[in-house]
Amino acid sequence: MTESTLKPALPDHLSIDPSSPHHVAAVFEQDIGIRFNGKERFDVDEYCISEGWIKVPAGKSVDRKGRPLLIKLKGTVEAFYR
Repeated sequence: MTESTLKPALPDHLSIDPSSPHHVAAVFEQDIGIRFNGKERFDVDEYCISEGWIKVPAGKSVDRKGRPLLIKLKGTVEAFYR
C-alpha cells in the first residue's frame, strides 16, 4: 500500500469550521495546502475548486460571535496534500 492510497480524496468544497456542512474531519488528519492563482496560501478558511473561490479572514475583524469576518476571493484554486 502506498501513502497516497491511505489519504482520503480532497473534496471540491471544504471548510475548516466544524459546524459547516462542508467540513470533513478525515481530511484534516493530513497537512493540506492551497494554491490560489499560483501562490500557496496559509490563511484559507474555506475553498471551492469548481467555482474558483477561497474565503480568507478580513484582517482582525470579528463578528458578534467572535469568528473572523471572511472575504471571498475568486481565481484558480488547487488543493493538495503536503
